Amino acid sequence: MRVSGVVLIVLVFGHLFVNLLVGEGVHAIDFGFVGGKWADPFWQWWDILMLWLALIHGGNGMRTVVNDYTKPGTVQRILKGAILLAVVALIVLGTLVVFTFDPCPVGSPADLLPSFCAA
Repeated sequence: MRVSGVVLIVLVFGHLFVNLLVGEGVHAIDFGFVGGKWADPFWQWWDILMLWLALIHGGNGMRTVVNDYTKPGTVQRILKGAILLAVVALIVLGTLVVFTFDPCPVGSPADLLPSFCAA
């Protein structure tokens, strides 16, 4: 938890710095900004690492809360199972979104594509 917390601080503040302070700031964030960012494998892995660490860190914290405030038994197992299911589902879905994101899908009408896509 301590190591993931420190790494998350670096990842989150780096994310905020690039998205909010560099260039035009928050006004530049749109579909094209995200598409351009995720075209670079460095930013894909940055966001994946941030996603995985945040979900694992948060899920482990929630597991600790469940351990602290419930008695061992069926309720505790159900709550821990629900946390595990949510964390795994969000990790899988988030990873799929980052690695399968295509801002320029083949066969789309040119007027619907972002300006950086080749027509």
